[in-house]
Amino acid sequence: MTDHKPSVLEVARQDGTTQPPELLKLGERVRALRKARNWTLEFAAKEAGLARSTLSKIENEQMSPTFDAVQKLAKGLNISVPQLFTPPSTDKALARRTITRRGAGKPHITATYEHDLLATELTRKSMLPYRARIRARSFDDFDGWVRHDGEEFLYVLTGRIRFFTEFYEAVDLERGDSAYYDAAMGHNVISTSDDDAEILWVTSQS
Repeated sequence: MTDHKPSVLEVARQDGTTQPPELLKLGERVRALRKARNWTLEFAAKEAGLARSTLSKIENEQMSPTFDAVQKLAKGLNISVPQLFTPPSTDKALARRTITRRGAGKPHITATYEHDLLATELTRKSMLPYRARIRARSFDDFDGWVRHDGEEFLYVLTGRIRFFTEFYEAVDLERGDSAYYDAAMGHNVISTSDDDAEILWVTSQS
């Protein structure tokens, strides 16, 4: 049995803790989410694949929706099921800030990437930012696809890369190019320049 090597996300998440979300009334939450999008009741019901009368009853706490209906609501609103039961953030600024000086990131080295985790002092972050030096030169350097929860953004800082994704043709990117994608989809990055390319990666906390 081979030893488990933690991914950059596992290493980053060791710096924070998770707490169960505070529950609230589903009807109030759905109505607030719908109005925040400036959606009519009819439009929201259509997006969720529910009858208008059903959605109205849910919003007015006149019926308890089935789990199937909850899933449809989440999909229609383009959020996760847990987010339906999570209270919205307040308008009050949390005044959180941290500075990571050049070369002061937390290193995490793998066979294919050299990561510097950024903003490690902050816990419970919504995003995980890190700078990476791309050591890989071939798709075969990886042990299959990399995939994990959340969405991801990459920005090429130096050099050139080839960006492989599970359901698309590989694409070549160079300094200043960027990509945003579903991180649950298999993805790998190799450097195609003489020197190791460098990229900025930002991964959402799902």
